Amino acid sequence: MAISLKPLRNQVVVITGASSGIGLVTARMAAKQGVKLVLAARNEDALRQLVDEIRGKGGQAIYVVADVGQEEDVNRIAEKAIAEFGGFDTWVNNAGVSIFGRCMDVSIPDMKRMFDTNFWGVVYGSRAAVNHFKQRKSGSSGALINVGSFLGDRAVAVQSTYSASKHALHGWTDALRTELEAEGAPVSVTLIHPGRIDTPYNEHARSYMPKQPAHRGMIYPPEAVAEAILYAAEHPKRDMFVGFQAKALAVLAGISPRLTDKLIELWAFPSQQSDRPSRDREDNALYRAGYGMHERGTHQGWIRSGSLYVKAKKHPVTTTIIVVGLSTLIWWFTSFAV
Repeated sequence: MAISLKPLRNQVVVITGASSGIGLVTARMAAKQGVKLVLAARNEDALRQLVDEIRGKGGQAIYVVADVGQEEDVNRIAEKAIAEFGGFDTWVNNAGVSIFGRCMDVSIPDMKRMFDTNFWGVVYGSRAAVNHFKQRKSGSSGALINVGSFLGDRAVAVQSTYSASKHALHGWTDALRTELEAEGAPVSVTLIHPGRIDTPYNEHARSYMPKQPAHRGMIYPPEAVAEAILYAAEHPKRDMFVGFQAKALAVLAGISPRLTDKLIELWAFPSQQSDRPSRDREDNALYRAGYGMHERGTHQGWIRSGSLYVKAKKHPVTTTIIVVGLSTLIWWFTSFAV
């Protein structure tokens, strides 16, 4: 069946991991567009502040304290959305956490805990959302948006468990999408592929490294990811890459995996650590809620103002015309010079 999504201003949107980073920015941007919000995270104080902030500006929002690694918590998010707003139109699986450390150093319990959040949380959220979209009688379609990573397209050293969990998330999303399309279910399934994003992700991570985890190099703002998420909530999209680096890594890894190995061996270790000593290994958000209400992290690099790649995906016809026009001009000048 044809997928038709409501305008954002008429939607109820569920966002997990809403207390900081991408989730926090997405909630704030969505609220400005009139979206009714169901916000979930483990940090109740941060959620309460965010809901009060949104309501204070005339918006509508509720919160649910939930650990997405627990299926009953995720189901409770859906139940609260149905009880308060009669249902929801978009579900955003955004909650996530990372571990920085070598493969042989990270403990197995830490690995399993991360998969509870990054993979199983997405599975639980996807099932809750799809069940709701299939059962409701409104006739409109629903959007399931899973926030993956460019590390889900190509694993890197230092973040082995995170990369593996995102690979699993990507695989789940692709399989679910094809099954739903085959049966004609009224669900749009979008996978977001963020590049390096300026969020507290590095401060919330468990670190086995001597230096504090941080992105170095070109970094994109969380607003770019939120822009992609909210666009996918209105327009059915298979994938949304945030940042050229995300698309480039996926393409390079597919074309020349061995070259990619060598580049990662040179780039991964220095580009994922700052100049300062690492936080204590127990000071992180792997097993408990991290600090909330912070949009940005403590990275060292060139922080972009947005993602041209996202804007190009939002306006494919215009982008194609521009590319063809520039190509024609280059060909004309080249031919004239010859």
